[in-house]
Amino acid sequence: MRRGRPGRRALTRIPSNVVVQGRRRILDDFLSVDEAEVSYETYAGGMCGPVRRLSMERGDSVALLLHEPGEDGGEVILVEQFRFPTYGHEGGGWLVETIAGVIDDGEDAETALRREALEEVGYRVGALEPIATYFASPGGSSERISIYFATVGPEDRAAGQGGGLVAEHEDIRIVRVRLGDFFEKLDCGAYNDSKICVAGFWLRSRLRPPAP
Repeated sequence: MRRGRPGRRALTRIPSNVVVQGRRRILDDFLSVDEAEVSYETYAGGMCGPVRRLSMERGDSVALLLHEPGEDGGEVILVEQFRFPTYGHEGGGWLVETIAGVIDDGEDAETALRREALEEVGYRVGALEPIATYFASPGGSSERISIYFATVGPEDRAAGQGGGLVAEHEDIRIVRVRLGDFFEKLDCGAYNDSKICVAGFWLRSRLRPPAP
């Protein structure tokens, strides 16, 4: 007879009760951090806490995997830039990513994404196909990332655009990768950006349906 783990009971309900006793902002900058005292319902019943929790608040963001079709599958258009939080790890601070940015006040996700595509790689983007929306790092941040896919052609290139905004101290290199090479890099773990991984495996599944 199969026995359950000691001390575990079958769940009959999902906890839903949360009480925030206090919340204050302890850092208000490009990134903001809130400190809270919170109690929440446990799976076993009753309330846990109050416990101290921190949450980084920077709003929601968007990301775009851009594909320019062509011979042998065409190319995926990515970007590379310096990201200080990655300094000290592989890459020395420079990270290859998808096009991405924070949704500004008054923008919706698609408007923000079209703005970012023009600023970072100099392409005017038309139809956008949603891939996924997920919490980037729920243990410490409230940020959600909405990832999209789009295709472009040479006619969508805007002269003089791309490379990021000088006023925001952006220095962005456009990285064009052949589609087959892109999938090979995914398989060998060459990319350290979660947005590339989520969007890249989605694209491969979309282009290469499973064999019967």
